[in-house]
Amino acid sequence: MLPWKRVLRPVAALLLTAAVAVVPAAAASASDSAAPTSGWNDYSCKPSAAHPRPVVLVHGTLGNSVDNWLGLAPYLTSRGYCVYSLDYGQLPGVPLFHGLGPIDKSAEQLSAFVDKVLAATGAAKADLVGHSQGGMMPRYYLRFLGGAARIGALVGLAPDSHGTDLDSLTHLLPYFPGAEDLLKATTPGLADQITGSAFLTRLNTGGDTVPGVRYTVISTKYDEVATPWRTQYLSGSDVRNVLLQDLCPLDLSEHLAIALFDRIAFHEVANALDPAHATATTCASAFS
Repeated sequence: MLPWKRVLRPVAALLLTAAVAVVPAAAASASDSAAPTSGWNDYSCKPSAAHPRPVVLVHGTLGNSVDNWLGLAPYLTSRGYCVYSLDYGQLPGVPLFHGLGPIDKSAEQLSAFVDKVLAATGAAKADLVGHSQGGMMPRYYLRFLGGAARIGALVGLAPDSHGTDLDSLTHLLPYFPGAEDLLKATTPGLADQITGSAFLTRLNTGGDTVPGVRYTVISTKYDEVATPWRTQYLSGSDVRNVLLQDLCPLDLSEHLAIALFDRIAFHEVANALDPAHATATTCASAFS
């Protein structure tokens, strides 16, 4: 059990940046083996000819390999994909809520996990689907850690591609002496996501994409976390940026719902993973 001081310091940092999101806690331990095994983290799963690349799901900040994917993972496995999810960015002694460690180190964890999945499945490449930080962090893996040779597509659900100002709340940090230093010291994964951070400057210098990877960004105009929402979009020759409300004006999903249970977003993920067999995404996709 953590001493109270060690517990409260990260909590204080979270509150100061209004970065706390309510994420359902997993009933079981969020380990690789905790998810159902009907294709989700089932290392005996072999990709089919129709879906030759396994899909690796990359959770967002404060999420984990189970709770972030209780909707999308079964959606994809039921469509014949081999699906895997990892935990990354853990802080010592902090269970369940991950994605708080330095993002460059989290990208190294992703690299090792992809290698594990490729070794188990025998596939030459995998596809990545990430939510929030999980849609942005893999770009570091692709650009700096050799990931482009092992990945076919990256699909980001509400990724903070160019950082976030949390609806301008991060602009208040200078008015709280020591707050930014506390944030960097206790939850570097949050500090790395603030617009203009050293991490994001390095990530985005020289362009948003690398050759050989297809990129899809799926956003909602009701996002209250990765803001302004238009900064989620990427630029590049093999990029597709999608706004959910252009597909279905009735879709009211915000930052969490887009990954947790929005089947309109899920349908667009499936299209991005298999563009050769894509079908129109509409409001009716909520029932598909």
